[in-house]
Amino acid sequence: MIAVTGEALIDLVIDPDGEIRALPGGGPFNTARTIGRLGLAPGYIGPLSADSFGRTLRACLQEAGATALVPEPADAPTTLAVVEEESPGKLRYRFYLAGTSASALEYEPLAAALPPGLTALHIGSLALVMEPIASSIERLVLDDVQDETLVMIDPNCRPHAITDHHAYRARIKRILSRADVVKASTEDLAYLCPDTPTPAAAASLLGQGPDLVLVTDGPRAALAYLPGQEISVDVPDVPVVDTIGAGDAFGGAFLAWWTGNNFDRSQLHRTSAIRDAMLLAAETAALTCTRAGAEPPWLSELPVPPSWATSGWGFAP
Repeated sequence: MIAVTGEALIDLVIDPDGEIRALPGGGPFNTARTIGRLGLAPGYIGPLSADSFGRTLRACLQEAGATALVPEPADAPTTLAVVEEESPGKLRYRFYLAGTSASALEYEPLAAALPPGLTALHIGSLALVMEPIASSIERLVLDDVQDETLVMIDPNCRPHAITDHHAYRARIKRILSRADVVKASTEDLAYLCPDTPTPAAAASLLGQGPDLVLVTDGPRAALAYLPGQEISVDVPDVPVVDTIGAGDAFGGAFLAWWTGNNFDRSQLHRTSAIRDAMLLAAETAALTCTRAGAEPPWLSELPVPPSWATSGWGFAP
């Protein structure tokens, strides 16, 4: 089973005419929905508000085939993000975090929600900034996750939401000591490793513990870095409505492919399998860009749907 922990929120998307649309969002929440829509029924470990937005988010999880593993609703209001297009293709996010639901998860209920027989755990995004959930996730990863569980982190860095940059980078570094896969954008790498070219930044992250770093760069080729190796996969050319949730869809699809084809953390050296997982991830992210908001595609919408029952994509050892 795959579990995803982190924030769920509502994206208040403002279009050029000033119209506001309230859409489900939050990096880990989007990731869980991606995995669910690809047929793998993940568990989502995150607080959801008792308010109407929280009920909407819970219904979205259920529709995607994901299970909310924290059953009790939070009393706090749903976390909000205001999303505007700063320039063509570039979005600007402003977050309303203080006293909201996304932060409201202590260590004990988080650890209690961790399902048995966990194959992979995905963590990340704003949840690594807010307390108490940030400290809770860090403790969970470092103390409770079993050795055989693959850990994937998507920091999805939001510098304007980070009040203590040194403490944040230190937390990421501690988590990286147990992480197996990092999914990062070029913007994430620029924040985590300032003034460092992408290959060197990826190498720096690899040196802190992970076996694989996946890097997305908008419409440009997606890259994977292993020690001494680089893999490149082109991103499909699609008509873009917006890019909200595309990176989350990439990470979710990669993890879905990896787990769905019965790969584990010990096999992250298999370059052909990594390339095939990246092809699905790039296709899934591209399709997400063809619709408004973080709306990843369903398995049936993929041009070449993968079969989770067989390893039919033909990769070499």
